[in-house]
Order: sequence, then C-alpha cells, then structure tokens
Amino acid sequence: MTTRVPDPAYPAKDSAVLYGDKGLYARLGKVAEQDGGKDLVESFEIPIRSGKAWVVKKGQLCKLSTPYGPQVGDLNIFSLHNPRERFWATRTRQLHASHVSVGDRLWSNLPYLRPLVTIVADSLKDYGVDEVGGRCHDLLGTRCDPYVNKLLSGDDFDFQCHSNLVRAVLPYGLTEADVHDVLNVFQVTGLNRDGKYFMEPSPSKPGDYFTFFAEADLLCAMSTCPGGDLSVYGWGEDSAQRMLDTCRPLHVAVYEISDREELLKGWKESERPGYKGMHGLKIPVFGQ
Repeated sequence: MTTRVPDPAYPAKDSAVLYGDKGLYARLGKVAEQDGGKDLVESFEIPIRSGKAWVVKKGQLCKLSTPYGPQVGDLNIFSLHNPRERFWATRTRQLHASHVSVGDRLWSNLPYLRPLVTIVADSLKDYGVDEVGGRCHDLLGTRCDPYVNKLLSGDDFDFQCHSNLVRAVLPYGLTEADVHDVLNVFQVTGLNRDGKYFMEPSPSKPGDYFTFFAEADLLCAMSTCPGGDLSVYGWGEDSAQRMLDTCRPLHVAVYEISDREELLKGWKESERPGYKGMHGLKIPVFGQ
C-alpha cells in the first residue's frame, strides 16, 4: 500500500520567488566553505547559558558553529533599521519546511514578508530524517522561557533562552516584547505519532557550522540554550543543574566577501511583495 504524500500548501509560480538565484547562493556556499574569498569582520564566543546580539550588514556572511561539541542555539533576527520587522518562524516553515538547511530562507513578519537571510552552508545538511522522525535545525518549537518553566515545575529559574535573548537585545534599545520565536540551530526535533513535539540530543560535533547570507542589514541575537545539547532534559531547578554539564559555548563569525562587486553582481537587498490593496476597507460588508 502506497502512502499518499500531500502537495505543499504554499507553492510559488516561480521558484525564484522563494529561493532566489540558486546559482548565486551556490557560489556563496563555496566561499563560505573555503578558507579564502572572505575577510573576517567580527568573531566571538557566546558563553554557556548566555546570549549576545550583533550586527550583520547586507551582503555579509554569518557563521554559527559548535567549537567544543553539541550545543543548541536559539536565534532571533531583526531588521537593523526597523526592529518591528523580525524573523517569522511560522511563515518560514510554511514556505520552506519545519527544519531548514542550505537553500532555505528565513522570512520576516507582516507587512514586510521578505527574506532576511538565505542559508548557504550547513555541515549537518545531510542529517536527514533519523530513526524516530527527527530532523535538524528546528522551526517546530520555540525558545524555553521562565514562564513555561514556572507553569510546568513551579520553580523560578532565570536562565532560559527567552531570558538570555532579553538580556542580549537590551543594549540595542529593545525589550522583552521584541523577543520572538526562534530558529533552534543544531537542534533535532519532530512530532511523534500522537502529534506531540519531541526533542533529541544535538548531533553537532566540534567544528560543525551553519552559515547564512544577509539579505538586508540585520541585528541578530542568539542564546546558548541552558539545556545544552539536550541529552538531559527537564524542567525546574533540579533539571537545570543536571543539564549544566551538557552546556558548551557557541561561536559566531561575520565575514565580508572579498570580491563582493563581482560575486554579488546583480544582487540587491530583498524587497517586500508590494501588496497595494487596502485589506478590503473600501469593500462593502459581504452579504449586505
């Protein structure tokens, strides 16, 4: 018996609308993978159970990596010049997939709806689907937070990804209300046969990486998840202490493309879809 595979619900008449110039991103991927062809702009580590925000300018590459072994990172992305425009996890997983890799893009919220980044390199791109249905680089779930921790365990524990991201964006004039749903980089998740969300230990090894190309000027923020590599997981103060030994720093590097004028010839900053309607405000109420 053959199981029917439904068609995607969000097809595009032209694949370039969703994926852009695939040739360009393939060339960028090669630059991202090699030692040459790019110049380091900024490089730093995010300590365990912490968070940091940084700027990536349009046309630059940003590499997230696990220098010491498996560790989950929770990533937020904003438009640098308009933080009301931010990464929209829900629409991204509808346009692309529940878990993203090379060629996929991370889209912004309404009324902007444009790609903020395109993923050009991923050392875990061949992870595929594991024996329990898990996939890597998760968009199904979101960040851990102290509110759900209190709800589930009754304990107050301040070191959560939500809290780490709050502290990270404060120096940029943003607040807790600006923190949004994340891309869980290096995290394996899925839905079980009952439709319940599950998490598996991160498969990342020392030196694994996830690199994206900035389609606009961006403010990025990432939390080194207090759950570490998720090989031990739970809620409450006791679980938080047990997970401590599974926590490792993450590394961030931002690069300028050396031959930018030639490699990015014809490329321009991403644009909004250009909807010119009025949301039906000029249309009489239907049925009257």
